[in-house]
Amino acid sequence: MKAIVKPAARLQGEIQALSSKNYTTRYLLIAALAEGTSTIHYPAHSEDSDAMRRCIRDLGAVIEEDEEKITITGFGRHPKDVKELDVGNAGAVLRFLMSIASFCPEVTFVNKYPASLGKRPHNDLIDSLRQMGIEVEDRDGKLPITIRGGKPRGGKITVSGNVSSQFLSSLLFMTPLLEEDSEIEVLHDLKSKVIVGQTLEVLAQAGIQVEASEDLMHYRIPGRQSYQAQKYTVQGDYPGSAAILAAAAVTNSDVVVHRLEEKSRQGERAVVDVLKAMGVNLTHKDGVVHVLGNEKLRAGEFDGDHFTDAVLAMVAAAVFAEGTSRFYNVENLRYKECDRITDYVNELRKAGADVEERQSEIIIHGKPEGVEGGVEINAHYDHRVIMALTVVGLRSRQGLTILDAQHVAKSYPHYFEHLLALGAEIEFTE
Repeated sequence: MKAIVKPAARLQGEIQALSSKNYTTRYLLIAALAEGTSTIHYPAHSEDSDAMRRCIRDLGAVIEEDEEKITITGFGRHPKDVKELDVGNAGAVLRFLMSIASFCPEVTFVNKYPASLGKRPHNDLIDSLRQMGIEVEDRDGKLPITIRGGKPRGGKITVSGNVSSQFLSSLLFMTPLLEEDSEIEVLHDLKSKVIVGQTLEVLAQAGIQVEASEDLMHYRIPGRQSYQAQKYTVQGDYPGSAAILAAAAVTNSDVVVHRLEEKSRQGERAVVDVLKAMGVNLTHKDGVVHVLGNEKLRAGEFDGDHFTDAVLAMVAAAVFAEGTSRFYNVENLRYKECDRITDYVNELRKAGADVEERQSEIIIHGKPEGVEGGVEINAHYDHRVIMALTVVGLRSRQGLTILDAQHVAKSYPHYFEHLLALGAEIEFTE
């Protein structure tokens, strides 16, 4: 599907933030790992969360769902013996379940997206699983991956945090169920520490004890623990809302987004501060973010590791700021659905933006007058790239045509609907 994004004269209205994808996938997993029935209120509906639903059902969880909630009767530490799991294009789901699959005799994770998830490396987690006595068959760290487990053992485990924090989170979900106590040491650096905080938060809600060092580089996890069946409520999603807020920031707007908690542990909550630093007229009170956009922004320098999944949207806003902006400490963007630095920068240039890349930086020389647009853009099957390029299209002189725009459904199926409700003009063709 192509999305033809026209220049926006004005955006105005109120929307409810979608539910958090990160929290939904984690709650689904811990509910499946519990022995008993858990309830999750307001779960996200996206390709990623649907992939987790599908996989935990295949592993033996019993799931019932209505419009407001999902109930899950878990399989505990005894998943069903399945031969294959299809995670679609969901990297976090794959990585979380690679550890859980080690309780099964043999599971193959199939490769349905060779041009996207199929290119992403998982060596760091594979190395850790092998330390635990698990046999892994892989293709240079990439899909398809076969896990031959049954009896993973605890003890001292190391995992690299250089590429992704998801590898560490995966081990944190699995190790409490082992017979032995475990110690995890994170090697090198740890990317996206805020997201590890989300993992620790949901583990604690499920009654799991994890002793973490202050710098989040060392962990002690008692074995023989049990996940408790609980009731969970999913909060609004900052990563997806970041694109809506960026769209309001770069246009003449009066936009309100509900269900965004001020004290959320989502690192992407920082976009509120980023946009304020860029001079956006924005208030945040009682879970409501209100943007009055006047198309005037100023440049800034930001550590993107604090809000990884919102960096592209903030870069899109910076395209129109006065001065030069820099988003640094973002190398882990290279290991997502696509290379979110090189691929994204190349598409921004096509649209007329003046941007540069370094190994771990994106530098934007702002154009307050706007960009020309009028071209077709390759979004590289990446939901975050699609959302961010839409923001650029709204402030371009000739609009943008975004290819494969249906992949926005990976995290935010209603993204275009929400923009249309705010007054954006977007047409769709096959």
